Amino acid sequence: MSVVVRSGLSVTCSAWKALLLRETVNRLAAGRAAWVWLLLEPLIHVMFMLAMFTAVRVHTVGGIDATLWLTIGMIAFFQFRRTATQCTHAINANRALFTYRQVKPVDTVLVRAACEGFLMLLVMVMAMAVLALLGHNILPVDPLALFGAMFGLWLIGLGFGLVTSVAVELIPEFAKIINIVMLPAYFLSGVMVQIGAIPEPYRSYLALNPLVHGLETARVSFAPYYHTLTGLSLAYLYLWALLLIFLGLALQLRFAERVVRQ
Repeated sequence: MSVVVRSGLSVTCSAWKALLLRETVNRLAAGRAAWVWLLLEPLIHVMFMLAMFTAVRVHTVGGIDATLWLTIGMIAFFQFRRTATQCTHAINANRALFTYRQVKPVDTVLVRAACEGFLMLLVMVMAMAVLALLGHNILPVDPLALFGAMFGLWLIGLGFGLVTSVAVELIPEFAKIINIVMLPAYFLSGVMVQIGAIPEPYRSYLALNPLVHGLETARVSFAPYYHTLTGLSLAYLYLWALLLIFLGLALQLRFAERVVRQ
């Protein structure tokens, strides 16, 4: 009888495929109409804020249509937040799978990030379709800039999740701190505030937040005339993302055995 010897890469890819299928089924079939809620949650946020903007008669923000400005900003921020949040709890949610030696804690984080990225792509397509039906121009002027911004926000969410998934396993109370941090991040990232209209020196302070560069670049990709920061840099966003991913992978490697034994 011949013995099939599989490479480490082949085993890892098989484990990722199995985890992705399990994660997708769990997320989309966890309860009655769970998949509907996953896709509609960001859209409900957008519609609620649009109702507030309409009530105060705000039609343009920085020269761009307020509806498009708000939709892009919120979806871009959700790209980061949902990826980071889901990755943070990936290890604990898949702890039973660590009895299989092929499955490592870092695998669960990476697969959850991939799953969330796919779901957010569906959310963005749905949101753009709704705006198109309402008569808005949804075609980006610079599609590469839009892709770069959204992918960078996904990467920084992944890096954040790689770090915090270890932190919450070592110090469970850290999860509460993360929940608290996400609320001010929502406002300090420019989701509800036009960064370009904030006076100095506060504008420069907010520009230190890499999420600002991602959100504002996504908006500029639809409207180059949008009034924003003068020094927008996707390189700054990607630098932060790579630093967080490097730190997260280092922590995953250093505490892998301890996390499994928790």
